[in-house]
Amino acid sequence: MFPSSRLKIGSRLIVVFMTVICFVTLYPVWYTIVLSFNEPGDSLYGGIYWLPRNFSLVSYQQVFRNNAILKAFNVSLWRTIIGTVVSVFFTAMVAYAFSKTYIMGNRFYLVMGTITMFFGGGLIPYFLVMKALGLYDNFLMYIIPAMFSFWNCIIFMSFFRAMPSGLEESARLDGANDFVIFVRIVLPLSTAVLATIALFNGVYHWNDYFTGVMYFNNQDMLPIQTYLYRIIAAASISRSQEGMPVDLGAMQLTSQSLKLATMVVTTMPVVCVYPFLQRYFVKGVMIGSIKG
Repeated sequence: MFPSSRLKIGSRLIVVFMTVICFVTLYPVWYTIVLSFNEPGDSLYGGIYWLPRNFSLVSYQQVFRNNAILKAFNVSLWRTIIGTVVSVFFTAMVAYAFSKTYIMGNRFYLVMGTITMFFGGGLIPYFLVMKALGLYDNFLMYIIPAMFSFWNCIIFMSFFRAMPSGLEESARLDGANDFVIFVRIVLPLSTAVLATIALFNGVYHWNDYFTGVMYFNNQDMLPIQTYLYRIIAAASISRSQEGMPVDLGAMQLTSQSLKLATMVVTTMPVVCVYPFLQRYFVKGVMIGSIKG
């Protein structure tokens, strides 16, 4: 009786604790959405917490009428699609080779790859190398440097090594080479890990703003996150100036509402895609955790 009641109290405390954590995590997102749907001028007066006081789509109309934002959204979209597909395929191909211990230099390359996870050359040498390769102000800057991740390679390797060797042996007896085995047998059986790594890469490409800040001067090549970063930076600089004119204050209201609406627009694609990949994601992150 007594242990059972203690267990019930413990379960209720866990529920209360997790409810508080969920609220603290989700409320800022909800608050941003509410403000983005409220009339920009009315938001200045405060007092908006749960629902819009004066519902308005003016902010979103400004977002979708702004050609610069639409261009940036298009750049992010193509970058995410191309970068994710190329990175997942290339990393999986390299990991498939590394999963074969009989390949010459296998251990040496694994050690070298592990070192790169902890040590780097620094931002300035990296910038100089990318510029020397002609990637500055080049769309390939979004694709080529992110083609390979050794951490993702390790996840792929763990999955490939757990696959039955008989599958490849039977395919070789039928005359299939390594590439055919990889494309027609290994990849179709690796849905869970492919979806997991694709989610990692997709979120990275979509949320990355630093590459656009450092390696692009062409305004038409900026991703949506870099454009959002510039909106926030411009609004912060305007607020820090003293003796602000009235017109600039009105423009600041527009910048604030535009910032919130842009944040919602840029977040929604990831939020909409994640539920469809969640079951694969759970399987993928468990790879290598249990050995039978």
